[in-house]
Amino acid sequence: MKKVRFLLVFILFLGCKTNPFTGKSTLNMYQNSDMFPTAFAQYDAFLKSNTVITGTADAQRITEVGQRIAKAAELWLSANGYPQYLRDYRWEYTLVEDKTINAWCMPGGKIVFYSGILPVCQDETGIAVVMGHEVAHALADHGAQRMTAQNLQQAGLVAGNVALEKDSDRALFNAAYGVGSSVGVMLPFSRSHESEADKIGLKIMAIAGYDPAEAPELWKRMKANAKGGTPEILSTHPSNDRRISDLTQWVPEARAEAQKFGITTFQ
Repeated sequence: MKKVRFLLVFILFLGCKTNPFTGKSTLNMYQNSDMFPTAFAQYDAFLKSNTVITGTADAQRITEVGQRIAKAAELWLSANGYPQYLRDYRWEYTLVEDKTINAWCMPGGKIVFYSGILPVCQDETGIAVVMGHEVAHALADHGAQRMTAQNLQQAGLVAGNVALEKDSDRALFNAAYGVGSSVGVMLPFSRSHESEADKIGLKIMAIAGYDPAEAPELWKRMKANAKGGTPEILSTHPSNDRRISDLTQWVPEARAEAQKFGITTFQ
């Protein structure tokens, strides 16, 4: 029990890191040196087992948009007192053949777009909406935060089982803890990351010269392509309607941020 308590205190005491985009302190017990090598290796393994699209206009567009978004992020970070924040990042932008409507970014800047998302993006600005969101996940260390939260969740489970003496009590605790910690903590935590990435990504794409007003339009198309859906309370992502509403409200703020960098017109 003492070891579990020590682990919790250690994580809470040493595992805090400031999010430069929000100014908030976040739980993160992992350094870039812990996360990036593993992420890069997983990315390489993924590419070897999937069909990478190269030499096409779409593949070139993914790279060009990614470079503009990464440059915008670097400009913002340097202007706000974080000039070395991206020194360990190794940006790479890849298009793979897959009909799934999806894209993702690993810690350290390895980004994959599936070809299935391109019709929903429609054009370069639509790609920038998705790219900004995915880059934001990497910039905000969401992967490391999720791993930290999972460690805390596991530590709580161990602590409860150690504290309880009867097997019947442990069984009841494990059942309640599994549902409670997932629905009450882990899923809302994941949804908050998605909303945070939406907001950060909106600002970055605007600084890169892309019209942030296209973000809610993209999510309207996402909603139209959705087949069924999980209730938001049981989902890792906010509902499409919530994202459309939030993004619409954040557009003026994103444009105002872009104006600080001399960007007053958008494509």
